[in-house]
Amino acid sequence: MEYIYAALLLHKAGKKVDENGVKAVLTAAGVAADEARIKGLIAALDGVNIEEAIKAAAVVAVAAPAAAPAAAAAPAKAEHKEEDKKAEEESGMAGLGALFG
Repeated sequence: MEYIYAALLLHKAGKKVDENGVKAVLTAAGVAADEARIKGLIAALDGVNIEEAIKAAAVVAVAAPAAAPAAAAAPAKAEHKEEDKKAEEESGMAGLGALFG
């Protein structure tokens, strides 16, 4: 994560996001920089419009909480069905007990 944060910090500061910049930010933060990870990050960011990626991530982050209540409602329904099933079994057992009095 710190590698991405370094790239975002450079971008926000208006600096070029390159290997030397990412390494400098990581070193300043006290993180031991891994050259292979830095090269991989820079390669992955090649041709990426960081501003557009941030905007797209913001849209997803706003949409995700709206979906969460619907997902949370599903387990509640499952629990309710289990309770109904147990109640039916118990009432059925009471009926059988009445037969043997």
